[in-house]
This record gives sequence, structure tokens and C-alpha cells, in this order.
Amino acid sequence: MPFSSVVLSSADIAASVAFYRTFLRAELIGPATDECADLDVLNGSIHLVRVAADAPASTWEADDRQRGFRHVGFKVDRLEPWTTPMQLAGVRFHIEPRDAVAGLRIAFFYDPDGTLLEFVEGNAEYAQVLDAAAVASERALDVPVRPRFDHVAMTVADVDSTVERYRPLGFVPFGTLEFPGDERGLHITALRCSDTVLELFEFTDPTRVRAPQLGCLGFQFAVLAGAQFDVGFVPVAVTADGAVVRADPEGLLLAAT
Repeated sequence: MPFSSVVLSSADIAASVAFYRTFLRAELIGPATDECADLDVLNGSIHLVRVAADAPASTWEADDRQRGFRHVGFKVDRLEPWTTPMQLAGVRFHIEPRDAVAGLRIAFFYDPDGTLLEFVEGNAEYAQVLDAAAVASERALDVPVRPRFDHVAMTVADVDSTVERYRPLGFVPFGTLEFPGDERGLHITALRCSDTVLELFEFTDPTRVRAPQLGCLGFQFAVLAGAQFDVGFVPVAVTADGAVVRADPEGLLLAAT
């Protein structure tokens, strides 16, 4: 059950659509309204929904030691053709374009409503290959002509229990990334389902819980295609179109098509 879309809340749908069309070359799926819009980002879609002006402030923090949702990642052919126009336009960056571990180049930036996004250039040389076939599948994907939805990242208290929770949904651990210079003790385990990835951040430093939150600006929930949720995913809300939104024990919100 791969990720098929992410649902993001916006204060101004037109402004958010313009951002994603301009800087990620996302393509509209049908007409946009003042209340919602759908955007194609190759390997999935972004569903934008408007929130009221008096919506509660988001409790999401930029510190990766806060458990639950961290960012949405996109693969690009090269960073600079995409990041330079954003820098010139004054888009707010969390991490400027730079070389990273495992032969990757990365950049982190915010959309107009505070959702953290990542661009990734290259395929990782994993510290530990856990599933060679899944790694080969990742490397076999075409180089995207525009940013391609690739992954959702979350911070967890325990990787092993999270892996077993997501395995029935089709996510298989296939590689790890190590960060020897990170004083927080960051370790990433990547889980793959079809052409989408769930990145699990684990730290030796203490992590802290974020209670599930809907109706604020920014990331709301990720959608899995055809998922049948098992024990451990707690229903927390029902959307206007009848989708049940569930929270995993780390606070990541999910729904199924």
C-alpha cells in the first residue's frame, strides 16, 4: 500500500497552488477552488485544503527529535535548477543546498504554510543494505524531469517496532543511513513500498511526543493506497468525504483510499 498523496492545509489555496506550480512544477488535477486543489507531483499527489483564519497554531516543531511527521521528500535531477529560483524569490530554507551523507545532495525548505519539504539529488549508498531488490528498484527509477514525490519522513522512539507495524502495509526495510558526526545520534532506516518510501528517524538523544493534530496549517495526513489498517493505528477523525484518519503510536496521521 504505497503512499498515494499527502494532505496539506493552506490559508490561501491560490497562493499554495502558485507555489507548487512555480517551484515544483506540479500540475493541477482538475480545477482549483477557494476551498481545495489537487496537484500531480509525478509519483503521487498533493491535496490542498483551506483552513479557517482562526485555525489553531500548529504544534509541529522543526526539531527532528519531535516524534511523528518530519517532512515530505521529492527526488530531483539536480538541486540548483530548482533551489536557485526559490532562493532568488525569498523562499524560506531550513537547510540550504549541500552535500550530505551516502553520496546525496539535499535541501530543505518550507511551503507558504510551514510544511517542511526536501529535495534530494542522487541515489543513496546505504550504510547497510537490508533488501538488495528494493535498492535496485529505487535505482531503476527514471531521473525525474520535475520533482517527484518520493517519501514521507517521521521520527520514532523505536525503529524495530515501527518496522513491524508497517510491514503488513507492504513497507519493507531496505537500507540505513548513518550520521557519525551528528551529536544527537541520528540513524535513518528507509522502508519501501512500490515506488514510495517511509523514512524512520531514530536518535540516541531523547525524543518527545507530539499529540495528533488536525485543522492547523501545514501537513495533515498521508494517504496510503488501499491500506487495511491493523491494531496500533487509532482512529482520530473522519474527513468530510468519509475517510477515516488514523494515528500511529508516534503521532503520524494516515488515511486510506
